[in-house]
Amino acid sequence: MSGKEDRRGLRARIGQVSRWARGRLPPGVRSLVGILFLLGGLVGFLPVVGFWMIPLGLALIWFDIAALMRRLRHRRGDDR
Repeated sequence: MSGKEDRRGLRARIGQVSRWARGRLPPGVRSLVGILFLLGGLVGFLPVVGFWMIPLGLALIWFDIAALMRRLRHRRGDDR
């Protein structure tokens, strides 16, 4: 399998997991799981965990940051 096919498969898997997490995990838990994924990605040289966990952790954390920013803008009255 080529590197390009590997990346497509990885992107698809990250997309599946992020859609699942966005629909089923509450916001605080998503951030906690995202932080755990980031920490697991930092020790990606170990057999069970991997560097693939870093982008997934960032995606999970970003869902909560984006929602918080929208809420703050709405509260402030910005309509950007």
